[in-house]
Amino acid sequence: MINSIEHLLVGVPPLLVYLGVTLVVGVESLGIPLPGEVVLVAAAMLSAHSGSDLSPHFVALAVVLGATIGDSIGYGIGRRYGDRMFRKLSTKFPKHINDDVIAYAEHVFKKYGVFAVFVGRFIALLRIFAGPLSGLLKMHYPRFLAANVCGAIAWGAGTTYAVYYLGRAAETYLKNFSYIGLAVAMVVGIAFSTVLRKKLEQNVEGFAQLRRHNRETVIESQLPDSR
Repeated sequence: MINSIEHLLVGVPPLLVYLGVTLVVGVESLGIPLPGEVVLVAAAMLSAHSGSDLSPHFVALAVVLGATIGDSIGYGIGRRYGDRMFRKLSTKFPKHINDDVIAYAEHVFKKYGVFAVFVGRFIALLRIFAGPLSGLLKMHYPRFLAANVCGAIAWGAGTTYAVYYLGRAAETYLKNFSYIGLAVAMVVGIAFSTVLRKKLEQNVEGFAQLRRHNRETVIESQLPDSR
């Protein structure tokens, strides 16, 4: 089973892998919930395999390009069609994008500005919203672009090389079981993402409850005193 998977992955033309990584990461950065991180880890791990023609440098470049271009396009779309775009996405992906999630992400971006763009590259929820929300909030584009590029390099290149060198070490010590390293990396990555997602869901729910409470307080304050 491992040998057949190994043969299948190694047989994929490198150019298609690079294009696929760029496309998935780029589309995710537009605001569409795709597994960009999973694709990144898989491609980086494959590049560490001695029988693969994949270059970790080109994988890193593909990620950085996809993230930078996708976020910039998302910024432009968000600046011009922000509200309409989020309404459309909320009907297509209600589990990932809804009023509470959008309100929480908007709160984070208003509070932290370009810092949220940089850090958001490492967090799935904010990674999806970074470009469109920054455009919707009319963030200064040169500052957005600088934070976007720095975040893309830190996340994309950093993750690629970290996984690559871990993969090389796994291949050296595990020999023919290097894809066990891939499986372990994927499981750990999914587990970490799950914990982080749960924490974010709690933050979103807490912020949503606070918003509802504030709205109710405002409404009550506007009612005539019956006493």
